[in-house]
Amino acid sequence: MTDWQPSPEQSRAAQPIRTGHATQDGVEIFYEVYGAGAETILFVPPWALFHSRMWKAQIPWFARDYRVVAFDPRGNGRSGRPAGEAAYSEHEQAADIGAVLDATQTARAHLVTFSRGAQRCLLFAAENPERVASLVFMGPATALAPESVALHAAREAVMRQTGLPDQTLELASYFNREAWVRDPANYRRFLVRFLESFFQEHSTKPIEDGLAWGLEADPATLADTHLGWQPGGDEGRALCQRIQCPALVIHGVDDRVAPLAEGRALAEALDARLEQVEGTGHGIAMRRPVQVNLALREFLDPGFERRPKQRTPRGRGPKRVLYISSPIGLGHAQRDVAVARELRALHPDLHVDWLAQHPVTRVLAEAGETIHEASRHLAGESQHIESESAEHDLHCFQAIRRMDEILIHNFMVFHDVMRAGDYDLVIGDEAWEVDYYLHENPNEKRAPYVWLTDFVGFLPMEDGGPHEALLAADYNAEMIGHIARHPTVRDRAIFVGNPDDVVPLRFGPELPWIREWTQANYAFSGYVTGFDPKDFGDTAALRAELGYARGEKVCIVSVGGSGVGHHLLRRVIDAYPEAKRKEPALRMIVVAGPRIDPATLPRAQGLEVVSYVHNLYRHFAACDLAVVQGGLTTAMELCANRRPFLYFPLAHHFEQNLHVRHRLDNYRAGRCMSYASETRESIAEAIAAELRARPAFRPVETDGARRAAKLIAEVL
Repeated sequence: MTDWQPSPEQSRAAQPIRTGHATQDGVEIFYEVYGAGAETILFVPPWALFHSRMWKAQIPWFARDYRVVAFDPRGNGRSGRPAGEAAYSEHEQAADIGAVLDATQTARAHLVTFSRGAQRCLLFAAENPERVASLVFMGPATALAPESVALHAAREAVMRQTGLPDQTLELASYFNREAWVRDPANYRRFLVRFLESFFQEHSTKPIEDGLAWGLEADPATLADTHLGWQPGGDEGRALCQRIQCPALVIHGVDDRVAPLAEGRALAEALDARLEQVEGTGHGIAMRRPVQVNLALREFLDPGFERRPKQRTPRGRGPKRVLYISSPIGLGHAQRDVAVARELRALHPDLHVDWLAQHPVTRVLAEAGETIHEASRHLAGESQHIESESAEHDLHCFQAIRRMDEILIHNFMVFHDVMRAGDYDLVIGDEAWEVDYYLHENPNEKRAPYVWLTDFVGFLPMEDGGPHEALLAADYNAEMIGHIARHPTVRDRAIFVGNPDDVVPLRFGPELPWIREWTQANYAFSGYVTGFDPKDFGDTAALRAELGYARGEKVCIVSVGGSGVGHHLLRRVIDAYPEAKRKEPALRMIVVAGPRIDPATLPRAQGLEVVSYVHNLYRHFAACDLAVVQGGLTTAMELCANRRPFLYFPLAHHFEQNLHVRHRLDNYRAGRCMSYASETRESIAEAIAAELRARPAFRPVETDGARRAAKLIAEVL
């Protein structure tokens, strides 16, 4: 796999409270400060292939309780790039640590580092014992083990070799200054091959990140950083004898860059505990963040309880449930409230805590539900999705991949809640972070767990080409492998729908068919609307209650709970005058939702623009037509109420374009339209035509919430 492209900067789960530059020997070293805890953790960078963003899975969680400082190494990121090998000796790198501590007014800190950063940390701690509270080494590269000495010597010899023909470069020859400088393609090939040696399978995202960071260091500078002076084995052992603080070593069992023997040798020299990370290689902080975070926290805080408690059976007392509802849109919240209501019908004394964020919390508050106080620590997923969108265009698959920092942080919040609470059940409605990291760390499961979703399988968009198809298949293969290896992580998986709602496609080449695999691994609840359409049987009475007059043609325009639909609202508003001309009885109401300010939308005479509307499905039941985005919940509410609608799937949104459209076609519901090709005239014509249409929907089941609750209650 060599066709990696740099990924753009991801949304952050935490923002620094201060940034700046320390200056050491004329070189500026960029730093960031997070949090305001009494103790400081300093994340020390490794070789200049990476910069401080490599710690994105650690910084946000630790910044809640510690003061956290991270900095870019000289030679990369926003730090200076001096020329020459001497500027990158480990003595200079160790002095950078002191300069950053001084610039951030830090008297003493816990130093956490990775790979070659171990050398500069040993140097600094040996010379400045009063400033180092403890040391944590991940995948250390210190030349203490014979295997490491030979490996480093071979790499340095190749790095200095000259005259290598570009077209005959072998993997062993990729560590070569002349080849890097002569042709940027050689440098890029080196980065890819070297990063691939960092990780085990299913690591496309960390490889992309590493490539993007590595390309920020120019080839000549990175060669200098590699060739700068390093302490040899005897010097390293002498440094270890001078270390006075406690230390921890964390090392991947399958590390091909710095062999596990190196971690063992350092742990022995420091009389430190060695935490071995199974099933991974060199990039453990990025690829096994949960185990790394918990090991680090346990080391720093002896009172921290890492391992699960043995739960005491509750007997016949009230049952407690932690419910996680996806914040991307409002549909999950509506159906989850309905499921919780049915669960309480089966267990009247049931207590439900919700781990949720805006806009879901608004629906929960309106329904009188209890929101867990830890919800305030969750990083915003809806904001990330909105930041990834363009004009009615959201590359959903890539947006989820680039949400990795937010997802790992939110899992750590969930882990905190489970460690502190005593829950009888966890329900995750498309809680992707919980499902993924529980399968990656099955020993961290602390209560029975139910997973809900209304689609299965990441699918590539056609214009994504072979690379996107490869990525989607890799993600699917990882998920399939998780379920096969750890079938007891999910005590029950529920598909919110029926078997024919699952797309008849494969997960990828040589992977199973999605529908058949889903039938083998899921129970089916039927669709969950959260209401019974029979309650709105008297349409005239409902219209009168909601203020809709006889004879007027009510068209409701809505784009759900995110801010992504702003452009669609403007496009439909633009079509309103022409639609009104074609249908004089038209009354159009635009619902901005909780994340779009109505004041930012244009106005037209006779057009009504409103903000968030609680229980919008009641208005859908009373309308004559709706114009919506491509979200499943809104479309199925309209289908259940047998109301005609136009829907505009977001471009590149695989779920809306493939999964949702397949389901709506099954129900013979809705008229799919393309935002890119439709004009205000064609939208106006479609509105007028659908107001005259007689749709023939397939009926939607009304007992989905009850069926889902029964399936969950069997686990509870």
